[in-house]
Amino acid sequence: VEYTNIKLEKENRVATIRLNRPDSLNAFNPALLTELSSAIADAGNDESIKALVIRGEGRAFSAGADLTYFQQTFTDTTLLPGFVAQISDVTRQIEGLPFPAIAVVHGFALAGGLELMMACDMTLVAEDARIGDQHVNFGLMPGGGSTQRLPRRVGLQRAMELLTTGKWITGAEAVKWGLALRSCPAENLDDELETILTPLRSKSRAGLALIKEVTLRGMTMSTDDGVALEAQAFVGYMTTSPHPAEGIQAFVEKRQPEF
Repeated sequence: VEYTNIKLEKENRVATIRLNRPDSLNAFNPALLTELSSAIADAGNDESIKALVIRGEGRAFSAGADLTYFQQTFTDTTLLPGFVAQISDVTRQIEGLPFPAIAVVHGFALAGGLELMMACDMTLVAEDARIGDQHVNFGLMPGGGSTQRLPRRVGLQRAMELLTTGKWITGAEAVKWGLALRSCPAENLDDELETILTPLRSKSRAGLALIKEVTLRGMTMSTDDGVALEAQAFVGYMTTSPHPAEGIQAFVEKRQPEF
């Protein structure tokens, strides 16, 4: 596939998607979202991949949906459901990947950019990054999941402040809020990312897939139901995948397992 709005690289068991509309701060339009969906599917279908990284080219991660595109939707309202579905589908696609997705954020992650960031399992941010929901600043409301994922991440009051006032927070503040995992100076983001990718590269992809699926599904279940789900997945994994046996054998033989 020829990509113009994104770049897809695969190297050493990691797929990296770079949003590539730097002149518009990587704003989403239908073409970018179509390419993004295709690249996520490509990464998910590649059995060698153990992690997905999403980042932005130029000065920002993403400033969200392209507001100039919305102007078209006022004259043709039939465009809106499809566009919102595209954003929603991409976030669900990321959550459905059989390995962790990591957002690496510098510059701005606003509105749809925040929604894309929250669909990832972990986020590394530049200390001086600017993060916010922002929809309300333009008389809009979220359409890609912020009203649902934000309170689950940071609690109701903090979510409500971002959603209703449109304020931005820094990368360092986002870590304190639990909205990001770690922050560092922008020039150190690659090194910080490597501390996560290095251990992931050697893990069982089958194991990663189940851990992610059970963890995310359990977030919306009662603890009892979630624990039952985990137990069922554990037994299924132990009895159908060769990886647990290899892992235990490697432990006994004092060597690294090979998955």
